[in-house]
Amino acid sequence: MDPIYELNRLENIAREPSFVAINSALEVDLTGQINAETIDGVLVAGSGGLLDFAMGASFSPGGRFIVAMPSTAKRGERSRIVPRLAEGGAVTVPRSLAHYIVTEYGIADLRGCPLRERARRLIEIAHPKFRDELK
Repeated sequence: MDPIYELNRLENIAREPSFVAINSALEVDLTGQINAETIDGVLVAGSGGLLDFAMGASFSPGGRFIVAMPSTAKRGERSRIVPRLAEGGAVTVPRSLAHYIVTEYGIADLRGCPLRERARRLIEIAHPKFRDELK
């Protein structure tokens, strides 16, 4: 086992060809900003190596960064795809590094998309109960 400062080192991750990082998140806003740390502005988790692996996958030749999460929280009462992050919400991974967001409703490929297209793709994979509200 290597120490975390070696495992999470950008250069080491990026040198792995076709590196795929799969992580989860608490919410993603319609621009692709990823929050994996706060709920309603309250810290509930640390960032861990999420940003390290997102960046490493982005720099890896053929690499991909995937966020897999359920479309809802609170037993279906809250969408995890939101118009904007809650006040005080953490941006664990900036939208410029968001590649694939996956829910049980599909995959949104955000790479290279303008903001309007990102929003459209994310709404498509949101729970149907929240799609009209997100539009």
